[in-house]
Amino acid sequence: MRALSTGVLAVVALAAAGGAALAHHGWFWTTDGDFVLEGTIEEIYLGNPHATLKVMAEGELWHVDLAPPSRTAAAGFVEGVAAVGDEVIALGQRSADPDELKMKAERLTIDGVNYDVYPGRVGS
Repeated sequence: MRALSTGVLAVVALAAAGGAALAHHGWFWTTDGDFVLEGTIEEIYLGNPHATLKVMAEGELWHVDLAPPSRTAAAGFVEGVAAVGDEVIALGQRSADPDELKMKAERLTIDGVNYDVYPGRVGS
């Protein structure tokens, strides 16, 4: 009985840890289908755990999740390619919560240049 209890606790602990990882890194919180957000960059963050943008679109401030810093940099989206005040088009999926002004971007377009931070997902 003790071995069974220990095994159950181990499974529960792993599931909880895995759930936290999925919650942070997954796409489960987004809708299916492409979402396009066009607006003005209000803030840029290129650090861990994910790069992010704050984008003003139609009078509302959106939170845009990008990829982790290494993937974002590999896409060419590095310090200096965009600045506060630049126009941006973000393609990705929006939050499944319609009251949440948040999306996860696959691609950013700034000054006609595409930055595919999740190239395998663009247009999927």
